[in-house]
Amino acid sequence: MFIGEYQHTVDEKGRLAIPVKFRKRLVRGAVVTRGLDSCLFVYAPEEWKKLAVKLSALPFSQANTRAFARLMLAGAMDVEIDGQGRVVLPEYLRQYAKISKEVVVAGLYDRLEIWDRPTWERYKTETEKNSNDIAEKLGELGV
Repeated sequence: MFIGEYQHTVDEKGRLAIPVKFRKRLVRGAVVTRGLDSCLFVYAPEEWKKLAVKLSALPFSQANTRAFARLMLAGAMDVEIDGQGRVVLPEYLRQYAKISKEVVVAGLYDRLEIWDRPTWERYKTETEKNSNDIAEKLGELGV
């Protein structure tokens, strides 16, 4: 399980050190793809496979499902963790998430999210401001 929030930097070659706590789950590599809210999603191979199967089962006759599947699947890239625990984030994914140097790696149970730090701070501040409304909506869903 991935949980926690960690601040890291991306070097000039696009390498990001994965937090030590998460490396064990990613020893066989990972899949990085476009996420939502201007971040990147990182999945362990087994979790990615589950998601890819679900995405491929969506009805391709619906424009929204085609668009979402394209966003996630076409943007995905297999990455390996090097001996120093780093992955190379492809340039097109860094551009998508507007990642420069400082990032936040957030653990969200079955995936990691990689955020440009200022984007994360804005998102987190807004979410915290609306936490009561969000909690109420989740309560309606039985959470």
